[in-house]
Amino acid sequence: MAEDKIRLPSGQGGLIRYTEETVSTMLLSPGAVIVLCVVLILIVVLLHTVGGRFLGV
Repeated sequence: MAEDKIRLPSGQGGLIRYTEETVSTMLLSPGAVIVLCVVLILIVVLLHTVGGRFLGV
C-alpha cells in the first residue's frame, strides 16, 4: 500500500496564490472610489439634462 500513495508537487500541493504575485501600482482608498462614482453619476445626469443644448442635439 505504500507504493499507491499520490505524490503532489512540492509547495502547497500545486496551489498558486495570485495575490502575492502581482503588485498594483495604483492604489485607491474606498472613499476615493465612492467619490469618483458620485462624480461620474453627476456628470451623466448633467449631460442627460442639459447636454443636448451644448451638443446641438
